[in-house]
Amino acid sequence: MATSYRFPVLIWKDHHGWYTANLVEWDERAGMGKSARLALEQLEEMLAWKYRREPYLRAPNFHDPELVEFKIPIRPEYRHEDRRYPAKELITLRICGVTGRQEHGLLVCAMPLLGERFFYSDPATLRSLAAHYVQQHFEGMTPQKLARYLPPAALELNQVVLRVNLNVATLPVDDQNRALHAVAEPLGDPRVRRLYARPWERESEVAELHQRLGKGKANVVLVGETGCGKTTVVVEAVKLLEKELAQQKHQTDDESDLPGHKSNHRFWLTSAGRIIAGMKYLGQWEQRCEILIAELARTGGVLCLDNLLDLVRQGGESPVNSIAAFLLPYLQRGELRLVGEATPTEFDACRRLLPGFADVFQVLALQAMNRQRAINVLDRLAAIHKQNMRLELAAGVIDLVYHLFKRFLPYQAFPGPASRFLTQLFESCRQAKKTEVTSEDVLTLFVRQTGLPELLLRDDWPLTRQEVIESFQKQIIGQTHPIREAADLVITFKAGLNDPQRPVGVLLFCGPTGVGKTELARAIARFFFGHGEKADRLIRLDMSEYTGPGAADRLLTQADGHPSALIRGIRQQPFNVVLLDEIEKADAQVFDVLMGLFDEGRLTDRFGRTAIFRSAIIIMTSNLGSDQQTGFGFGNDTTPLYESHAMDFFRPEFFNRIDAVVSFDPLSTASIHAITRKELAEIATREGLAKANIRLQWTDAVVEHLAQQGFDRRYGARPLQRTIERLVISPLSRQLLANPGLRDKIFQLKLEAENEIVVFEG
Repeated sequence: MATSYRFPVLIWKDHHGWYTANLVEWDERAGMGKSARLALEQLEEMLAWKYRREPYLRAPNFHDPELVEFKIPIRPEYRHEDRRYPAKELITLRICGVTGRQEHGLLVCAMPLLGERFFYSDPATLRSLAAHYVQQHFEGMTPQKLARYLPPAALELNQVVLRVNLNVATLPVDDQNRALHAVAEPLGDPRVRRLYARPWERESEVAELHQRLGKGKANVVLVGETGCGKTTVVVEAVKLLEKELAQQKHQTDDESDLPGHKSNHRFWLTSAGRIIAGMKYLGQWEQRCEILIAELARTGGVLCLDNLLDLVRQGGESPVNSIAAFLLPYLQRGELRLVGEATPTEFDACRRLLPGFADVFQVLALQAMNRQRAINVLDRLAAIHKQNMRLELAAGVIDLVYHLFKRFLPYQAFPGPASRFLTQLFESCRQAKKTEVTSEDVLTLFVRQTGLPELLLRDDWPLTRQEVIESFQKQIIGQTHPIREAADLVITFKAGLNDPQRPVGVLLFCGPTGVGKTELARAIARFFFGHGEKADRLIRLDMSEYTGPGAADRLLTQADGHPSALIRGIRQQPFNVVLLDEIEKADAQVFDVLMGLFDEGRLTDRFGRTAIFRSAIIIMTSNLGSDQQTGFGFGNDTTPLYESHAMDFFRPEFFNRIDAVVSFDPLSTASIHAITRKELAEIATREGLAKANIRLQWTDAVVEHLAQQGFDRRYGARPLQRTIERLVISPLSRQLLANPGLRDKIFQLKLEAENEIVVFEG
């Protein structure tokens, strides 16, 4: 069986007219020729020879390549003995990079001309990270050396398409570790270890893992929350073991004197996705696993998995057909050793889905760090960044970082997320040419990432309930009680009295359609989370789509098994308002799922994958009881008992998990008029009027006419926008197009005798 591999290639022309074709993903492999075609053909021949010789070489994993250019200032240096003399002038280099993504979505940037490659998660940080790595690459170079890196005469992004034959039954005995190199990295290699941080404050866990791996033959799973440092503990324990083995070999000078330990005893880090990458046909990945097991047994190797649950999930349609089920007999017979990582929820899922697989592991638990240990880790990391980036650190910065994460992200384990935040903080300050990292820089970055306003982050800034009410009243008209409920939610969160084990709030908005339920949800999202890079922090789900069999599964996963849009949105940005529209139309199974969300602030699928909603606000809307009104129209004071209807409809255990049932009143005449004026005022902000500095004025008769035409007793104020578009925007557009040169004018809206709104220049 053959398959096609696509390799992105960067082709560049030097100033002597020669062309070089570099593989973007594997930058050490290149072709050269007098033309781009010859260089590409040479590279293709080399790849074909390589795959014939090493058929289990891993598949390319660089998708959607895109050519980018970075302009990065470099300061040359002269050196004499141990002294360094920086040049006065900066040299700006144009550096070519190629961005893309890996199979599982991780973003990657390669710079083939420099041999640099890095991963990143936020596209906004791409250029700052590129500058960091490029400046690090050129550190200490003289102007003469930098001259070698002038931009090439021409650049082109191309590709090589290679047909690879995967039907290979066995490997030659003397070609050891070929399959392992294709799907894993040796953790004993210093180049791999440099990619991981030190496991500070985890010395006892490192010692325990070192003992279990060095003295015994156990399979070990490290269990701890995401970000607690499981991988760093594994890497450090492997480093100690490799060092001991090297010392023992040096002392004996005879590898055969070390029973059970060979000189090429290595620990290999991989994932379930890499093991089965490129394996499309029946029996292919099983054959690869057998070859991997043979190579590991021959070299005394141990396989390390960054996610143990993926072995149970992947490989077949069910856990009994998975990679884990295939490897289980080898583990039970001691023919294979594994070191895995899992969160507590994921390990419980492994035990539930494939009990025998979980039983072969010894569990090493990584407990959560206390305050002192977490601050010690941040202090040591900050000391390294201070030295490398030549920045000062103001007093209180580390304490503030810890406080913000503990207060607003209490469910995230230390030190992972806080350490990444601290690294981004130093990099942003360095890019801004600052000399010191201050508390203001911490707050600015935290606001940008979370969207929370500084008003809610700073304990020393006061906030009154009336101030919040006035802020909401500028956006929502005619709903006094709902606005007060929203203000109470803000005040409770500001005071730090919300339950950290639940969502920030769980509210049920009840009332007739078109009275402002969705608009208040948007206003809450803007107030809480609308201050970051992305202002829109509302995830809206139409619950009428979650009816019938399998509705609960569709809420959590897509048909292909990947997380749903709701789960992906919360994982990417936990600070969001989740709006569940028309909640009463959802299936009863969906209510069962939501009960766990309301009670514990998390959703967990059957594979143990968890999404945390404890930084989110859950708002449900419902029309329950709105059809029980005794009258319609302006000024109707007869309001149904929405809470009573909600109690009758929802099961008691579901209703009791709702923080508040917020009733919306029918809109009064004054409210409709106020909404009309607000909509007319917002027209002036549209591009056609704003760029020409044209203002809009209107009479009370226009407001009265629009209110009468745009209000419907059944649909509330929702048709008002359509009415304004028809009666105001259309004639206004005609006036602008008829007079394209108009600027700095006032347009008057007047109601004529025929009830037609006329636009004329004032």
